[in-house]
Amino acid sequence: MNNVQNKKRANKSLPFFFKDEFKVSFVIIFISIILLINTFTFDIVPPILNRGIQPATFPKGLLVLIITLTSIIYYLSIKKPWEIKKKLPKPFFFTLLSFFLFIFVSKTLDFFLAISLLSVFVSYFWGERRIFYLILVSVIFPIIVFIFFETILGLRFPPGVITNIYYQV
Repeated sequence: MNNVQNKKRANKSLPFFFKDEFKVSFVIIFISIILLINTFTFDIVPPILNRGIQPATFPKGLLVLIITLTSIIYYLSIKKPWEIKKKLPKPFFFTLLSFFLFIFVSKTLDFFLAISLLSVFVSYFWGERRIFYLILVSVIFPIIVFIFFETILGLRFPPGVITNIYYQV
């Protein structure tokens, strides 16, 4: 009897809304849409007090990006279904560890330095071994993030070893 229950109804595939790919994507998109609707209730800051873009603009853009990327991942999962693995790969745990390192370094030394270390560690743990590309990622990515926050959003990074040098010059 258990053998019959474990089979997928005489080898017919399940409807799309029972598949794990759809469930995960649906939850992410559903929560993102609820949060996106909530951002329309944010107050508008007068231009004199606004240092960059409006406070509600960044979360809206980020949530639209999350919805778009989740939709793309769902589409790709339809074309090539997810592999079912019994345990998580080692790079996942190293990445998780590097996020804790990121928190420690950003709170004690410098946020810019923490972004550099995080980008190098994540790249290395997921398979990049070429030193040139690791250095390139550790320099270029934090600079792009810094420029984005500093010029486009008009936000300052928290004080730290490297950012204090930049802000004093």
